Amino acid sequence: MNKTSLCAATLCVVVIGVQLVGCQQGTPDVLVPTTKNVDAWPELKSPVERDPEIEARIDNLLAQMSVEQKVGQMIQAEIRWVEPDDVRDYHLGSVLNGGGGHPGKVKHASAGDWVALADAFYEASMDTSDGRLAIPVLWGTDSVHGASNVFGATLFPHNIGIGAAHNPDLVRRIGEVTAMETAVIGIPWTFAPVLAVVRDDRWGRSYEGYSEDPEIVRSYAAALVRGLQGELGRDDYLDDSHVLATAKHFLGDGGTDNGHDKGNNLAEEEELFAIHGQGYVAALESGARTVMASYSSSRGLKMHGNRYLLTEILKERMGFDGFIVGDWEGHSEIPGCSKMACAAAINAGVDLLMAPQYWKPLLKNTIKDVKRGDISMARVDDAVRRILRVKLEAGLFETGAPSSRSYAGKTEILGAPLHRAVARQAVRESLVLLKNNAALLPLDRSLNVLVAGRSANDVSRQSGGWSLTWQGTDNNDDDFPGATTIFEGIREVVSSAGGTATFSEDGSYSDRPDVAIVVWGEPPYAECYGDLKHLNYDAQDPQSLVVLENLKADGIPVVSVFVSGRPLWVNPHLNASDAFVAAWLPGTEGDGVAEVLFKTSAGEVNYDFKGKLSFSWPKSLDQNQLNVGDVDYDPLFPYGYGLSYAQAREVSDEFSVETGEAYLNYAAVPAGFSCIG
Repeated sequence: MNKTSLCAATLCVVVIGVQLVGCQQGTPDVLVPTTKNVDAWPELKSPVERDPEIEARIDNLLAQMSVEQKVGQMIQAEIRWVEPDDVRDYHLGSVLNGGGGHPGKVKHASAGDWVALADAFYEASMDTSDGRLAIPVLWGTDSVHGASNVFGATLFPHNIGIGAAHNPDLVRRIGEVTAMETAVIGIPWTFAPVLAVVRDDRWGRSYEGYSEDPEIVRSYAAALVRGLQGELGRDDYLDDSHVLATAKHFLGDGGTDNGHDKGNNLAEEEELFAIHGQGYVAALESGARTVMASYSSSRGLKMHGNRYLLTEILKERMGFDGFIVGDWEGHSEIPGCSKMACAAAINAGVDLLMAPQYWKPLLKNTIKDVKRGDISMARVDDAVRRILRVKLEAGLFETGAPSSRSYAGKTEILGAPLHRAVARQAVRESLVLLKNNAALLPLDRSLNVLVAGRSANDVSRQSGGWSLTWQGTDNNDDDFPGATTIFEGIREVVSSAGGTATFSEDGSYSDRPDVAIVVWGEPPYAECYGDLKHLNYDAQDPQSLVVLENLKADGIPVVSVFVSGRPLWVNPHLNASDAFVAAWLPGTEGDGVAEVLFKTSAGEVNYDFKGKLSFSWPKSLDQNQLNVGDVDYDPLFPYGYGLSYAQAREVSDEFSVETGEAYLNYAAVPAGFSCIG
């Protein structure tokens, strides 16, 4: 093996409240294998049969296209930095709206606003004046837990919660609802599903992963792709109620060293496939037509520049004949590249460069690279062929303007009652009961209930990142019409049977309650802004433990509802709770929590706990990498753990609470760092 010394790229840190988070790109002195093991990967054939008529149409289009027109198809700009006229003038093949990108920069943009902008981009792309070719633009969006950029949409639990449900049929239904609500805004393509197999819970994107277990990811990949796109071979495949899926992020983003976002996966090929490649097999076999390259590296080589894995493995060995899209300026992280120039990414196999703001210089420099031979015309033709193939397969040439599609602009579909019912089911099935001493749960509806905690009455905190805004921050409850907070769900349930529910964030009360439900947990975050140094929750939010311990000292039975994007070390909080529920990030339907915590009016179990851990729960602070099958596996709660009401197991109140000073020392926060680029 050769030992390649890599320059450590930017270290990024930011503070959210008192939480230090950060991201580190790359790892120095990484071993890069000199041999390739193609046999470690399955030899697949695309399940989407090649259509001779489509291929002939592509040949005809390619024969008419100039270099400028071809390269334009390979560039994707973001709606905050591109106008419809740009699509026409520069032959752009794609646009996107990133997290927090809305028509007119208006967070409450209506479905009609979205469709109008989609129409404008479409009409510009179909303008044939001055010898232009009519090639419809393809708009992509991050509908990652529902149509999560759209005002009024149904937001499902994030993937970590769905993983705990262990229900592929539910995942398929979530995909169907997400596709339909995305179709309402006239967008035919979503950047989902995330197929990361999370191996270090310090990673800021842990909640985007279904599990530490590749088998769950594999089964869910198939289910969500089919839900989003429809079933291959059936009439509903990519019809007006479905959207193109994107398998992401290829490859190994969930296994980076120390859980750093944009970091380095050290696995050799056999492990890379066995753990991180399983979801892609299922996604490709289910007909996923786009794959997104990862920010991360594989043994020191940035994935956006990794020709071996992108081209030789994904495209040639695994038979993928759709197109590879880059992540947000991901090409710029390849050594020698910038946001405005990167032949290496295209040569490695990225077909569509995501260039949100600097798309124009990137386009111009790419044209120069082609004309001087730094990028071959054969590589350009292959990339454009793949992009056109997907556009033709999706019917974009025939369906007309977005406003002409069946569901476009139908606001009543956003947050429809049936869709919210699916989301409530997902909330109920995602809840994991970790402790229930003295069978405290389920609760009687007639009780006097105190509801406390920062996450109890806040849709933004229970929805997490990728919720109307990229980080899920700068939101309030008015931004989520039709949503229900966990407190509102509890209040509705108990008031229906003569009980009372009072909200007090700090747990104070004047009338002694019969029981306290404390809803606490992580604030919203996304990507590297959520990276952690360690898993000690109390270091982020010491006040939550104070609330729990004060109530327990008063002799009040305490139910903890922990809202988080990952398992964290919460042993003191477990000790201070009589019952403990891992609620993950439930989304807009907080009432689903109350439906499980409380009995029916007749005193029977309403809904039992079904959730089982798809992530192992740490016993000690140094268990950052804790995965079922590890040689030294010793969790507090193992993979697959989860109590039901039928189980009367008591959980010890003597969990170790030794913190270790090393885990509580925070470094100074350098000024001026950013997680972007």
